[in-house]
Amino acid sequence: MNFAILAAGNIAGSMAEAVSGIEGVRKYAVASRDCERARAFAERWQFERHYGSYEEMVNDPKVELVYIASPHSHHYEHARLCLTHGKHVLVEKAFTVNAIQAQELIHLAAEKKLLLAEAIWTRYMPSRKMIDDLVESGVIGKITSLTANLGYVLPHIERMQKPELAGGALLDLGVYPINFALMVFHEEVEQVTSTAVMSPAGVDWINSITLTFRDGRVAVLHSNMLAQTDRQGVINGDKGYIEVQNINNCEEIRVFDLDRKLVARYEVPEQINGYEYEVIACMKALEQGAVECDGMPHSETLRVMKLMDEIRRQWGMTYPCE
Repeated sequence: MNFAILAAGNIAGSMAEAVSGIEGVRKYAVASRDCERARAFAERWQFERHYGSYEEMVNDPKVELVYIASPHSHHYEHARLCLTHGKHVLVEKAFTVNAIQAQELIHLAAEKKLLLAEAIWTRYMPSRKMIDDLVESGVIGKITSLTANLGYVLPHIERMQKPELAGGALLDLGVYPINFALMVFHEEVEQVTSTAVMSPAGVDWINSITLTFRDGRVAVLHSNMLAQTDRQGVINGDKGYIEVQNINNCEEIRVFDLDRKLVARYEVPEQINGYEYEVIACMKALEQGAVECDGMPHSETLRVMKLMDEIRRQWGMTYPCE
């Protein structure tokens, strides 16, 4: 498969590292608005071709799958560019800035019979099935609630401070606790309650989200771009609880009983860096002629985007690109 990357920033380097270790992936092309930046990236990661514009790259007939690594504010524009030129697309999370944009891209991909996938790695990692299996096993009994948080000290990241680049904690960090909750609780969300601490520029620095599901279960979520958190997810049942160490890239899963005694510990498989699983999922989907990946189907992408739209509505937070 001829793999290409659109936008040559830091996250693109992580993806380049991952695909370097995947059999069957040809590191074919990278594009940047800065030709020198694209050339340097191609040389570092040994991509065959580099382009000084995105339009040039999508007009290359040999490009098959494009990974979009641009800021959130530009995901819709760049995914649409790729799809209209007949390219399969893997879009870095958050998929778009709102559900309307997401729905339009999904419709276009279906019309063109092209694969469109969201690159939220926690949906594709082996740890996902490990957690699912533990939940379904009944080891912690009837589950009624969970908590999840993600926080890093990131005020120096310029794009995260800018409304015009769809900055803030929600789309970068909050998307992970939300996905964690939705992967455990599959019922419809009946109520969303959220608050945020906003920056002077108008993006959320810190947020707190409570999701109440139709079956009465509750998820309490937190993300923070000003402080380091423990990144832990805890799933609570009437026979014990499960701790997930680092919901952003699971390191270990622990099971505790009603006495809070550790009864089981599970290590996750070794990986290149975690990005490989979403690319492997895309390869499998392409082999099957699918327009979505099993790990993150379009319905779940829309579910997440609609929730984030509602959360931002409660804050009164909109982006200039909307």
